[in-house]
Amino acid sequence: MASKAKPRQPKKVARPKKPARKAAPKKAKAAAPKPLWQPGPVRVASSNITTFLTQVEQDWGAKPRNYKALWRWSVDEPAKFWTSVWDYCGVVAETRGKRALANPTKMPGAKFFPDAKLNFAQNLLRRRDSGQAMVFWGEDKVRRSLTWGEVYDTVSRLAQALKAAGVKVGDRVAGYLPNLPETAMAMMAANSIGAIWSSCSPDFGVQGVLDRFGQIEPTVLVTCDGYYYGGKAFSSIDKLPAILAKLPSVKAAVVVPYAGAAPVADADPRTVTLEQFLAPFAPGKIAFEQLPFDHPLFVMFSSGTTGVPKCIVHGQGGTLLQHLKEHRLHCDIKPGDRVFYFTTCGWMMWNWLITALASEATLLLYDGNPFYPDGNILFDYADAEGMTLFGTSAKYIDAVNKGGLKPIETHSLKTVRAMTSTGSPLVPESFDFVYRAIKKDLHLASISGGTDIVSCFVLGDPTGPVYRGEIQARGLGLAVDVFNDEGKPVRGEKGELVCTKPFPCMPVGFWGDTDGQKYHNAYFARFKNIWCHGDYIEILPGTDGLVIHGRSDAVLNPGGVRIGTAEIYRQVEQLDEVVESIVIGQDWADGDVRVVLFVRLRPNVTLDEALTKKIKDQIRRNTTPRHVPAKVVQVTDIPRTKSGKIVELAVRDVVHGRAVKNKEALANPEALDLYKGLAELKS
Repeated sequence: MASKAKPRQPKKVARPKKPARKAAPKKAKAAAPKPLWQPGPVRVASSNITTFLTQVEQDWGAKPRNYKALWRWSVDEPAKFWTSVWDYCGVVAETRGKRALANPTKMPGAKFFPDAKLNFAQNLLRRRDSGQAMVFWGEDKVRRSLTWGEVYDTVSRLAQALKAAGVKVGDRVAGYLPNLPETAMAMMAANSIGAIWSSCSPDFGVQGVLDRFGQIEPTVLVTCDGYYYGGKAFSSIDKLPAILAKLPSVKAAVVVPYAGAAPVADADPRTVTLEQFLAPFAPGKIAFEQLPFDHPLFVMFSSGTTGVPKCIVHGQGGTLLQHLKEHRLHCDIKPGDRVFYFTTCGWMMWNWLITALASEATLLLYDGNPFYPDGNILFDYADAEGMTLFGTSAKYIDAVNKGGLKPIETHSLKTVRAMTSTGSPLVPESFDFVYRAIKKDLHLASISGGTDIVSCFVLGDPTGPVYRGEIQARGLGLAVDVFNDEGKPVRGEKGELVCTKPFPCMPVGFWGDTDGQKYHNAYFARFKNIWCHGDYIEILPGTDGLVIHGRSDAVLNPGGVRIGTAEIYRQVEQLDEVVESIVIGQDWADGDVRVVLFVRLRPNVTLDEALTKKIKDQIRRNTTPRHVPAKVVQVTDIPRTKSGKIVELAVRDVVHGRAVKNKEALANPEALDLYKGLAELKS
């Protein structure tokens, strides 16, 4: 029988292969930024931070091995950290007490070293020898040098004279003075007897002085006959009768000779020269009043551009500890260093500078225009006096750049180890300029804080790398973070600068704020039990560095998108045609806001369509379309405070037809008139 044939199997047809699914392209890791500067191993090993780390290990068994780990330990263990700062810096005190921190979770309400007794001035006057304590350069070509012994003896005589004039513990002594050695010595004399010091610069008008000192009712006013600026002498003494007429609390007005102005004919009978004030008293050992840690030391004033200035009271212990920490650890200041900051006596950096005496550094004081006669004077000063720390503002660095100066070619600057910049954000291009045209081997520290804490929240790390456009670090002992609008911490996003734990240099309070409500509203109303500072800031996840994008109250909000003003300034001020700028949000149609940019241009440059397009293209190309101003307007001047900060809120008020409440706070109040009723802003 024939076998059955096997059924034919269907031919296998090769199926076309499915194309291999392409793997999603891996996101390229962002290349780690290259530091502009990094300290060498010898410099790190010899730094104060390195020796401080050793002390922390010996005292507490903690082993933070670098700055970032030290910062974390300092905010996790605040009582231990601040005790270590006290010991490392050798704070002079009658007693520290057993408690380092009481009520550690309350803001406000926490108390550091609540049982301590000390004197701020005693810590600044540790020496009485022939070493150099202060050097002064005035624009009038005066140069003076004072030894530690001379400073101590003058403070001794001033303290005796203040007591004889009726000054008691808790009274106020006010300074209406240039940045003279006598200003620093008057401050120390006042504190040595337990009085409270407050100061402003002599370019303030009568009302500006009264808005400040009228609130605190000083017992003694220390002033000068005049000052120099821009090659001219200005009288201060001719304003004195009008000031004293409204300050009945003043028992003596002491006039320091400087500019040679003759006394006015109708001088108030309370007026006395410094020589007459000191004549009855010989130098002797100072009996430093031992005071509680939170005893008021300074009354500092807010800028006052939105009303009468707030009187912010700072305690002597918190100010001393914070400044010592910043000087020794963040700035690596050592005994014998020569420390300079370009500042007036109306800016908190003056108070910060004077405290460097507590680190046995020599103060380099300057008064006058830093660009008179040609912009080289501060670099001349650095070379002539062996400056080690050069403190200045971001605006000054930008002006040196715009002025075409190249100190790296004209000056040695061999002693300058560090340059600090504050007052406004230091833009990346200014970082480039410093290392290209000032000095290559330099610790450049962009720092920021405020009058509110008479110090810094974010600042330098002398043992770490400097990255372009970044503030290096959060301050040791300060639990700085960035919160979004919901009060959640964020990284790589812009938000509010906050401090989530107490710190010693929080203000004692506001003068006259008996129930503490103004103080609470200023810092603690936004987030409960959290200090909200009012800066619009970002922590960068890669380096842990920080970028400040402007003040929160000046943030622009076109279409509901928050834009920091510094983001626009950075772009605009790179253009050669633009000297400086100021930007505001103008209320416009349907409840929205449009961005308006005002520019001050170089001489003989006019804002035309081509330049307007160039400005807008620069902003659009490097930011977002939201940043591009709807209007660009040329102005001949930009209003600023006495300490040089531009006043966006005041300009915004003028543009909207609102009155600026306190023009006395401005260095150039007449500039506001340039922004009134502009036709360009009506369409």
